[in-house]
Amino acid sequence: MKKVLSLPTPSHIQRMFCTTDWEALKTEFDVTDNHEELTPSADEVREKIADYDAVLTAWGSPAFSSPTLESAPNLKLVAHTAGSVKGLFSVEVVKDVLIPRGITVYSGNAPMAINVAEAAIGLMISIPRRWPQLEREFHQTRGRVQTPTNGQFLTGATVGIVSASQVARCTLKILAPFGCRVLLYDPFVTPEQAAELGAELVELDEIFAQSDIISIHAPALPSTKNLIGARQLSLLRDGATFINTSRGIVVDHEALLKECRTGRILVALDVTEPEPLPNDSEFWELPHVYMLPHVAGTGNAGFFGIGSGTLQALRDVFAGKSVLGAVPLERWESLA
Repeated sequence: MKKVLSLPTPSHIQRMFCTTDWEALKTEFDVTDNHEELTPSADEVREKIADYDAVLTAWGSPAFSSPTLESAPNLKLVAHTAGSVKGLFSVEVVKDVLIPRGITVYSGNAPMAINVAEAAIGLMISIPRRWPQLEREFHQTRGRVQTPTNGQFLTGATVGIVSASQVARCTLKILAPFGCRVLLYDPFVTPEQAAELGAELVELDEIFAQSDIISIHAPALPSTKNLIGARQLSLLRDGATFINTSRGIVVDHEALLKECRTGRILVALDVTEPEPLPNDSEFWELPHVYMLPHVAGTGNAGFFGIGSGTLQALRDVFAGKSVLGAVPLERWESLA
């Protein structure tokens, strides 16, 4: 029976695995649990990992050094029961250890994408209608608030999607019944590929000039830092909605703040830079800026999908099969 070292805390396992999948994993594999609500340190992992065939990781798990991986000659799989794995390995470890040894790395990015996509659609519906603001005012005035009579809401809107990420592709599927014109910016996508996704491929500035609603799904890479700046934001039409559920670093926050001060656009931010924003940040005070505590990725649908995906990854890797959700390590530097 293959040996699996599980680093996530008990509470994390409970969030990511339905009872049936976790029981199946422990039945099919020799699992060593982490019984503490503490994440093991890098030194502790190095001391424990030697005899294991697979390791489960999570948010907060320490990065793997080359010596740590070299001390585990049987290791075939690192299954990350969360999203991005960029914090687990350096580019040197990927090139010098993971790829040469053929160690598979599984990520829960794909299952979690459905959660973020659902959140993005929810914001596309609620923010143009100003529901958060109306709820507050309605509550405060005991029903005497003057409500807006009309507006361009999601149905029939022009929606701009920045980056054809996994989340964006899920978002496009959910968006289909709303009858929107969808514009897509992604330098790595062809017009034909965009059309297959139900979108029209355009330049970044055109996205901002034409869209009623813009949803950001770009990864945090050196090339995407401050991808969205003053020029793009100035092109937004009055009353447009700007949504970011990807990474805060993608947006120039000084430029965004300047545009938000005008009050002419609606902004929903599930992510910021830094995160959270300082207590004295002006963003907290602006009436048309709605901020969430980085919760777009939560939800049983995606989280339990990560658990079931992890179980299947373990089954497949030891059966010599390809692993759905395996990270393309050869493209490490361009991954989110």
